[in-house]
Amino acid sequence: MGESSRTLPKVAVLLGGPSAEREVSLSSGRECAAALRGEGFEVTELDAGPDLAAQLTVIKPDVVFNALHGRWGEDGCVQGLLEWMGLPYTHSGVLASALAMDKQRSKMVFQEAGLPVMASGLFPKHAVMADHVMVPPYVVKPNNEGSSVGIYLVHEAANGPPSLSAEMPEEVLVEAFAPGRELSVSVLGDRALEVTDILTDGWYDYDAKYKPGGSRHVVPADIPAKIRDLCLDYALRAHQALGCRGLSRTDIRWDETKGADGLILLETNNQPGMTPTSLAPEQAAHCGISFGALCTWLVEDASCGR
Repeated sequence: MGESSRTLPKVAVLLGGPSAEREVSLSSGRECAAALRGEGFEVTELDAGPDLAAQLTVIKPDVVFNALHGRWGEDGCVQGLLEWMGLPYTHSGVLASALAMDKQRSKMVFQEAGLPVMASGLFPKHAVMADHVMVPPYVVKPNNEGSSVGIYLVHEAANGPPSLSAEMPEEVLVEAFAPGRELSVSVLGDRALEVTDILTDGWYDYDAKYKPGGSRHVVPADIPAKIRDLCLDYALRAHQALGCRGLSRTDIRWDETKGADGLILLETNNQPGMTPTSLAPEQAAHCGISFGALCTWLVEDASCGR
């Protein structure tokens, strides 16, 4: 693909959508669409809504580039629609997407694969607000959102349980807090790319992830070779255990005081951000893969039955 004598596929880039991560998806989608146009593809941008199937029927793309984030876009829902329509699409399929988006179930998959995770459980929202359901420090978050949407850190010295916002779901994930450095590894196909060390002044929240200057990324991370190799191995194994395809990103915490035993998997994102401040494009660039080449690879990798 990419040779002047070949006809490049017509690509529909899905972006936006109704999730809490709409703005991030709009940024990711626009960046990917621009990159694909720069590579010579005919690209149509589609803001995913209830009429998505009708729009795709009119456009008749050869490939769908999924740049959606959050619920409906990376939890298997839109993937199922695309399977039904017989449209090849990028990133992970229905089952892998559903598993990766469900943090508690993905942790069960990781445990079965022998990967290190923190103790956690699902609890009713009212119970979490009434009393500590776990000895602090712990983290409370939605079980099926990403981009650090709705995360509460309950410190060891907390006087009482957290007061959760009305936007939090009726069932939440409570997870023992994993101290240490914030590391991240992207996997492209069957290759773990690199380890990024994420430096921020506080919690690596939504603003730290997506606002310019919110965090600093050190690529490659300044860590011992043994720890780097383990991070790459864990991320690839997590990608494979969930059945991910295309591009994923696994977030890891490392407590330096415990050496290799201080590595803990937090979660795997099957639709990692593709914004100017996102980790996966940075790691790909470090490996000599330009943003345009990365997007092209994802289009070439697209299929049904993923």
